[in-house]
Amino acid sequence: MQSLMNSVRLIGNVGIDPVSTTLENGNKVVKWRMATSEKVKNGDGDVTENTQWHQLIAWGNLANVVEKYVVKGTRLAIEGRLNHRKYVAKDGQNKEATEIVVKDIMFVGSKKEKKAIEANDEIPF
Repeated sequence: MQSLMNSVRLIGNVGIDPVSTTLENGNKVVKWRMATSEKVKNGDGDVTENTQWHQLIAWGNLANVVEKYVVKGTRLAIEGRLNHRKYVAKDGQNKEATEIVVKDIMFVGSKKEKKAIEANDEIPF
């Protein structure tokens, strides 16, 4: 069994098109947001939907795959790890961010979506 230390697994829908950046050293990084939702029943029996948004980041070859095949609305299963970091924003303010560093993805959309991806190009994984 793989280690469960700092392990994240989610299935959700991509909320925005991924944004790709190539760094000075040539490494590629892609960032995007994904939503997960669950239905929750309260004490009165009313059902509400609880949606959580997650910031995701992928590097290298996986970033190339995300850049090429993932768009807003794509349903993905991801596996990765949590990363919490501190940084100084452009306005000089100290900020904190928690993101999921993705190490594996799987497309879990409809058969129609999968066929459209396969028809466009062969998926390299």
